[in-house]
Amino acid sequence: MIRILTDSTADITPDLARQWQVEVVPLQVNFGEETFQDGIDLTSEEFYQRLESCDKLPTTSQPSPEAFASRFSQAAEAGDEVVAVLLSSHLSGTLQAATIAAEDYPGIHIVDSGSVTLGLQLLVKLAVQLRDSGLSADEIVARLEEVRGRLRIFAVVDDLKYLRKGGRLSGASAFAGTLLGIKPVIQVADGKVGLAGKARGMPGAYVALFKLLDSCGGIDITRDFMVGYTGSHKACEPILRYLVHNLGLPRCETGHIGTVVGTHAGPGAAGIAFFCSEETEEEQE
Repeated sequence: MIRILTDSTADITPDLARQWQVEVVPLQVNFGEETFQDGIDLTSEEFYQRLESCDKLPTTSQPSPEAFASRFSQAAEAGDEVVAVLLSSHLSGTLQAATIAAEDYPGIHIVDSGSVTLGLQLLVKLAVQLRDSGLSADEIVARLEEVRGRLRIFAVVDDLKYLRKGGRLSGASAFAGTLLGIKPVIQVADGKVGLAGKARGMPGAYVALFKLLDSCGGIDITRDFMVGYTGSHKACEPILRYLVHNLGLPRCETGHIGTVVGTHAGPGAAGIAFFCSEETEEEQE
C-alpha cells in the first residue's frame, strides 16, 4: 500500500485528511512563549484572531525528524511505501527533517512541492488521485515533479503592516503605501514568497491579480484549482466572481490560507492556487 503524507501547512482539514486518507505532520506555531500544534490545537480561525491582536508576529517551528520517523516506522512495519509531499524547502527545514528521518527506512519518497498552503494542498490532492488510480510510488513522484513547476499562488494583501512586521517591507514604504492606499499582490512560485505587483486600492489589486493569471499562461482548467482567504471568506468573493462570470469557470473549492503565508499577508487577504496552462520557457528548455 502507498501512504500519502504531508505537513500542516497544506491547510488540509482533519475531515478532508480522513477522506483522502492522508497523514498530516503538524508544524508548531509560536505566539511569544505559547506554542501550538498547527491545525490540531490552533485552528485557522483562532490563528487569525490572535494575529490581529499581537504586537510581534508569530513564528513557526518545523517538525523534528522524530515526528516523521514515527510515521515512517509504522509504514515500514506494515510493508507500506510513503510519498511525502511537503512545503517548499526554501520556506522551512521541514523537508530536511523528513529527509533525515527517511534515511533509516525503506520505501520513503520525499517530494519538495515548491509551494505552501493551497498550492501544496493541490499537489497532495493530485498525489491522492494518482494513488487511487493505481500508480506506483515512483510514478506518483515523477508526475508530481513534472507539474510542480507550473504551480502558482497569487494573493492580494489588504494591510501592509504584516509585511512590515515580518521585515518584507520597510516601515517607510509601508507608511507611504498606507497613505496612498497601495495594496500589494504576492506570489508563491519556484518555492519562494515574493512581491508580484501592486495597485491602488483593493479593486485595483484584484485587477492586477487577474492580469497576472494571464501573464503566466492562464489557469489549466484540466487540473484542480482553489481560491483561499485569510480571516474572512468575503475577501475571496471578487476572485470567485471573476472566475465564474469573466472566465466562465465553475465555482471552485475555497479554503483558509494558513500560518506560513497568513503571518505575512495578515487577515483580509485572498488568493488563488492553480497550475499554469502553458509551460514556461525554463520548462521548455
